[in-house]
Amino acid sequence: MTSLRTPRTTTTTRDPRARLRRLGVASAAAGLLATLLVAGPATATPDPGDAPVQGKVSSEQAADARSAIRSGEIPGVDEIVHSSNIQHLANIPKDALQGLNTDLAFQGKYAFAGNYDGFRIFDISNPKAPKTVSQVLCPGSQNDISVSGNLLFLSTDSSRSDNSCASTTQPASVKESWEGMKIFDISDVRNPKYVAAVETACGSHTHTLVPKKRDVYVYVSSYSPNAAFPDCRPPHDGISVIKVPRKAPEKAAIVSFPVLFPGEGPDGGGNPGGPTNPGVSKTTGCHDITVLPEKDIAAGACMGDGILFDIEDPAHPRVIDQVQDNVNFAFWHSATFNQKANKIVFTDELGGGGGATCNAEVGPNRGANGIYDIVGKGKRSKLVFRSYYKIPRHQADTENCVAHNGSLIPVKGKDLMVQAWYQGGVSVWDFTDSRKPKEIAYFERGPLSATTIATGGSWSAYYYNGYIYSNDIAKGFDVLKLSDRRTDPAKRIRMDELNVQTQPDYFDFDD
Repeated sequence: MTSLRTPRTTTTTRDPRARLRRLGVASAAAGLLATLLVAGPATATPDPGDAPVQGKVSSEQAADARSAIRSGEIPGVDEIVHSSNIQHLANIPKDALQGLNTDLAFQGKYAFAGNYDGFRIFDISNPKAPKTVSQVLCPGSQNDISVSGNLLFLSTDSSRSDNSCASTTQPASVKESWEGMKIFDISDVRNPKYVAAVETACGSHTHTLVPKKRDVYVYVSSYSPNAAFPDCRPPHDGISVIKVPRKAPEKAAIVSFPVLFPGEGPDGGGNPGGPTNPGVSKTTGCHDITVLPEKDIAAGACMGDGILFDIEDPAHPRVIDQVQDNVNFAFWHSATFNQKANKIVFTDELGGGGGATCNAEVGPNRGANGIYDIVGKGKRSKLVFRSYYKIPRHQADTENCVAHNGSLIPVKGKDLMVQAWYQGGVSVWDFTDSRKPKEIAYFERGPLSATTIATGGSWSAYYYNGYIYSNDIAKGFDVLKLSDRRTDPAKRIRMDELNVQTQPDYFDFDD
């Protein structure tokens, strides 16, 4: 059997989605409803099927996984392993919300954790012992989450019976359904209030905030892999832009739908999955967008394309450059600028997050990060590929593993990042040299199962005010402490708020 794991230093502790057919805005007065859960079981019904997805593997693959566990090449089921420079401080399991854990946002002493069934707010003033402040039951995949001032934003990318938090899933045969953006008032974190909803074409898989003094602009990313739903079909080649007045969020409304992929044919974008999966249609929207408000630029990961664009006018972003990788990238998933804004890390979510791609068979260049330098200035900037980065520890064929959400670790003069890899765990890596990225720390659990593939692992891993926070799909909320001379200077950087897709200016870009 091929060795599954390279040598390491360790310490151990033993839908169908029927899309919306109409666009509009609804306010609290129109019947919005959220169920607040401080503790205990949910009092409303979460979505069915939100438990980790189970899948069969071949008897040979299961035997290989069991053999690798016995030999110590991979950790045992649920065994925690990590490099010597990482300490696991805390884990808070799921409570009332039993769906898949998703993204994270931060404000002051609070962490906001998305879940397919709603969201949970943690008090992280003591990182060794986070406490649940409140839980809100509001089903609707995937509940991508962000915060700005007194407002919390939640993405809904599954067809719902209505815009309330008591809605139910809709089958594909239902012509009328709702999906889009939900907005909550979190001025009282113990009692969040649902104040507005905005329907968007093709739903909201993820979203990105462009905060201004009086308003918040929301870039809504949505797509359909097969364009089977009416408002996801080409030319669904742009993003919805919502303007939310801070003092009157109930007046939130779509203000534009900028086209990002004009060109020949029904869509000017690339072909996600091609050439290895030629049956997938061309780009029909973006998966995720990261903005640098202080520089008026953004990076989009858009199915078959990576894009760089100008957001000086936030309601009308304009594409500067566009790249494709039909050799190794299957699905452009997310993007991260480096501190000087002269590089972008794009991720490839090969297999959609449900496949075992961190193995010798797939190799080091697929399901990985692509590192691009930004060459040139302003409208003449070009994206130039430099290298791939993938975690060096091969995983079992029962572990879903691929590049996923991460953030910068703010150290001046260095390009350091922490990143989630589903059941590949959390990786801390250095891409200061774009051509020679390297891992410097890691944390992971062994497979959820040695006989079947079950969806789990770290969805998002972000650095915030001296600690790494990870939202594990199945296991809950983790807090990690990184102690390394290369990353220790970041502990001096303190943030009042962090939405990773709204990248902050940690230092002066012109230094």
